[in-house]
Amino acid sequence: MKTSDLFVKALENEGVEYIYGIPGEENLDFLNSLKDSPIELVLTRHEQAAGFMAATYGRLTGKPGVCLSTLGPGATNFVTAAAYAQLGAMPMVMLGGQKPIRKSKQGRFQIVDVVNLMKPITKYSEQIVDGNNVPAMVREAFRVCSEERPGAGYLELPEDIAEEDSGASIFDVVSHRRPDANDLCLEQAAEMIKNAKMPLLLIGAGANRKRSSKALRDFIDKTGIYFFNTQMGKGVVDERHERFIGTAALSSHDFLHCAIERADVIINVGHDVIEKPPFFMEKGGTKVIHVNFFAARTDEVYFPQINVVGDICSSVSRLTDKVGKLEQDMTFFGKVKANVDERTTKYFEDRRFPILPQRLVKILRDELGDEDIVTLDNGVYKIWFARNYLCHSNNTLLLDNALATMGAGLPSAMAAKQLNPDKKVVSVNGDGGFLMNSQELELAVRMGLDMVVIILNDSAYGMIKWKQEGMGFDNFGLDFNNPDFVKYANSFGAIGHRPDSHDEFQSILKHALNTKGVHLIDLPVDYSLNHSILNVLIKESRSIG
Repeated sequence: MKTSDLFVKALENEGVEYIYGIPGEENLDFLNSLKDSPIELVLTRHEQAAGFMAATYGRLTGKPGVCLSTLGPGATNFVTAAAYAQLGAMPMVMLGGQKPIRKSKQGRFQIVDVVNLMKPITKYSEQIVDGNNVPAMVREAFRVCSEERPGAGYLELPEDIAEEDSGASIFDVVSHRRPDANDLCLEQAAEMIKNAKMPLLLIGAGANRKRSSKALRDFIDKTGIYFFNTQMGKGVVDERHERFIGTAALSSHDFLHCAIERADVIINVGHDVIEKPPFFMEKGGTKVIHVNFFAARTDEVYFPQINVVGDICSSVSRLTDKVGKLEQDMTFFGKVKANVDERTTKYFEDRRFPILPQRLVKILRDELGDEDIVTLDNGVYKIWFARNYLCHSNNTLLLDNALATMGAGLPSAMAAKQLNPDKKVVSVNGDGGFLMNSQELELAVRMGLDMVVIILNDSAYGMIKWKQEGMGFDNFGLDFNNPDFVKYANSFGAIGHRPDSHDEFQSILKHALNTKGVHLIDLPVDYSLNHSILNVLIKESRSIG
């Protein structure tokens, strides 16, 4: 069998459904082998977008998403997406091409050592030098990238290896069960929780699994503990729960940090230090119980006293039985919750135009169902959504709080819609981040996706302007001009809208959510309250009696 045929068979064996990417000359044998496969090639307009789509596939399914590029400039365009998947714990396997390795006919033209380039930002990066190695290397790449902590991998198939014959056989995909935590550490954790004066539960990205959701909900209901989450832990437990305090969208000085500062024990489930810290530990301060698939990576701001290492669902379920109903007085946490709820909903009914991000959050939450999905690019609006948007289910607000890259919002929404055709999907982007991968509108139209893209238009890099103001610097160097986004969308075959009022936006959004096609809404945004609330008010108004 031709090696490229064997490669495709190995991918089919792993259950691959889609390959996102852009083939090149060096992938033509592979491309020819793919044409008769049930695997669907999704031809993107940029390799970075292909990587973001593959990473989102991994995030939503738990199985590695797959993307494809040629050598050199195509493969280097994967770098940001590789870091996005690696830091965000999203399983993904990148496939790259290369010139012949046994006899070069073009010198060093386009040749970059991509395998070594990828090693610092992946879990697995190898070149295939013998066709007989394909089954083992594909199996290993998928195993490594999907095991906890998940991440990115890279496999490079040179031209001459792709076209040679191979007699190798495919390896079976062997499932495994994650080990359970040790009884002794669970007993120690339970005793620390029961002896605490004010224990608090934190839910992070690693718990963002369906099985973990039920276990954590049971833990909260049976113990009566209050909880908060990180940005990437949103929705693991329905945030309408009476014990939900809020999301730690900032590392300190937000309203809910009153609760964090008063807690003497924090049970930290599914978090690691790659996600922006929801709080900072100090020597002699709050004790932390780390519950995860892996032990804590210790650094200056995070050094837990207990590591409960094993399957999260099992650990939480067993901890629930050992802890039982907590008897501590948690009145203070109830007061914090009431204060957070009041503060975060304050501008929900403000109908000014250009629109406040807080009002946009309220409108979208009212229009979308429990399982509908919002994806975010990276900008200051992400903080407002993290703090103010109540998720009813896990993975219904897709944001990146690890690499926190711009340009991922639109491709992420496209993959989410492809995988969930019956759910409404809205992509919220800043004008800066949107234009980094806006060419994928063509692909969204070509795929026949029904989705809504909202561009928050302030003609500036708003996140950095907010930081600039907060640090006392002059407004400088962050403003730009935008194209006519309505005409831009229409040129791709999408449907462009530009509301002139708050009421018109609501009407357009309702129409777009219930109409076929790709709808783009150019929405003017008012960020005038960013500094006064996120830099000033939260530091002056956090005291709870």
